[in-house]
Amino acid sequence: MDMFQRVLLVDPATGFYKIKKYGFERYFGPVDLGLHPAAEQHSLNFGAGVFAGSVFPGSNRLVVTGFSPCWQGYYISSMGGAALVFDNLGINMLSLVGKAPVPSVLCLNRNHGEEIEVEVVPVDAEGIWSSGRTGVYALTDRVYEMFGGRYENDPRILAAGPAALHTDMGGIMSVPISKGKISHVDTWAGRGGFGSAMVQDHGIVAIIYGGTLVDEDFRDRKVADAWFQNKYQLRLAHKDLEVTTKYRYDEKLETGGTFGVNYAGMGGRILAFNYRTIFWSEEERQALHKNFVLDHYLKQFNEETIRNKHQANCGEPCVAVCKKMNGIYKKDYEPYQTMGPLCGIFDQRAAEKLNHYCDAMGFDAISGGGVLAWLMDLLDAQLLTPEELGVTRLPRWQVAGFDLVVDSLHNAELGCELIEAILERRGILDFREGVRKWSRIHSRVRETALHDRLVYVAFNRRGWMVPNQYWVSGVLAPMAIMGKYYMIYSYDFIPPRTLGRMCAERMKKELILDNLGTCRFHRGWAEEMLPEVMGSLYGCKESFLRSIDVLASRLNSRNSPIFWESERNIDYLHTFLKRKQQIDDAQDPRVGEWLEKFDRDKLEAAREFWYQILMGIDESLREFF
Repeated sequence: MDMFQRVLLVDPATGFYKIKKYGFERYFGPVDLGLHPAAEQHSLNFGAGVFAGSVFPGSNRLVVTGFSPCWQGYYISSMGGAALVFDNLGINMLSLVGKAPVPSVLCLNRNHGEEIEVEVVPVDAEGIWSSGRTGVYALTDRVYEMFGGRYENDPRILAAGPAALHTDMGGIMSVPISKGKISHVDTWAGRGGFGSAMVQDHGIVAIIYGGTLVDEDFRDRKVADAWFQNKYQLRLAHKDLEVTTKYRYDEKLETGGTFGVNYAGMGGRILAFNYRTIFWSEEERQALHKNFVLDHYLKQFNEETIRNKHQANCGEPCVAVCKKMNGIYKKDYEPYQTMGPLCGIFDQRAAEKLNHYCDAMGFDAISGGGVLAWLMDLLDAQLLTPEELGVTRLPRWQVAGFDLVVDSLHNAELGCELIEAILERRGILDFREGVRKWSRIHSRVRETALHDRLVYVAFNRRGWMVPNQYWVSGVLAPMAIMGKYYMIYSYDFIPPRTLGRMCAERMKKELILDNLGTCRFHRGWAEEMLPEVMGSLYGCKESFLRSIDVLASRLNSRNSPIFWESERNIDYLHTFLKRKQQIDDAQDPRVGEWLEKFDRDKLEAAREFWYQILMGIDESLREFF
């Protein structure tokens, strides 16, 4: 097997390209390899792991790396299944290193081992976005119509939407294509705003790629089964079935997928109405969870999706079938949380309306939903008016008398209006440089800290990220990359310095997966087995693990964390600690000690907690030589 990585560098300004090779002595995958051109040429990189096309399930994630316009630092995002077709190009990574003068489509093709074909074709992106299925879906249809006939096998298309042109939180969408039919099962590299980078920094609105090259992927199932029998006393397929139960179907909870499993057991940890529930009593939260979620929102999901087994995968053979569907709508927890309860929406029809429109416009759904919930909160608190935000209504956020169907739809329609207002820059809205900078500017004008109601992790001068949707301290940790699971999201109380160390170790585990292009849903075996496989196939287990340590330290050396600017961030942590003591009856005396500090001075207590997390991170990720 080849012991080097092939990188295709394309300049969209001219269409010129070249292939460079990098040896395994320094680079093992798309994350550590992506650092190199991103630092030198401000490139945007799309890479497959060395196991793409292999027998290992979940090994076909396409990993996107580069400078994030949203986070304002090096970032890593990925989408399921898209590397399976990418592998047929016979390269390991694509790097965009220039900018097309007008919005364009990049076409990559490779037939039967011939030289790779590269073409940059101008298109009327804004005209296409407003036609047909609209947004990213219309662009996908149009690109396939224009170029699909060139490919002997089904290609794959990456598409950006209007959000990529007008904000810093545009994602990249892709769907599997099978026998010429475009699927509804969309997959996203959403976090980090790489759609915005692709469009604004490189002038590329879509990439279509495919080929017929068959390389030497590892496909010996008997050998793989022997490894797994030795480690787990189970064959590969049986072990994978075991570790992906949550994403397929959990018999104990009688539901499945991230949406079903998370909501089934949430109880008093529910986050709704832009996190206002953190200030409620446990009884109020439990009542909301039972009456609004269990008895309606989750019930609809179970009846429509789980019982009918409407599920699919991301484009590669995988037993997890984690894509839970209802017609054209894909139901994942975090998008249907930020554009669900967080926005005051508890009905599937309303959530489908808002989620689908947000997706069509090409937003990172988690960041987009967090921003919509914040704007609704500002409207409800009368800190901003509908006229200032270019909308025609106020949110309906009163729990008493809340109509789950009618009021949820009202809030979803307000969310759609806000999306249009953001894209059209109505009123005072202009998010081209990010919501954090916008909030800072308008807070000065009003002498009111608008950002105090926005829960976000701050990075560098302008960087921001809506956190993952779990009421835990780890989602606000000052890590070098946030918004992904490079942190601990346990519901347990973990002392902050220990939490920092644990986040650092979790980051290393996740880097093993990302640098090998492997889905984290398979982490129950992948993060310990794949280094063993690297040793067996390439003789480099120790050097690979060493490279992960070095990679983690390099990422941490770029860390520019900013202490929590939003008061609601501080309240998020404070109320988490209160709930641990009052509801979970945490026996650790340090919980009480921290609460005493918060009672004396909330700001200083939060600062100390934050800084201790950072100390734990830094002492675990010191520079390796």
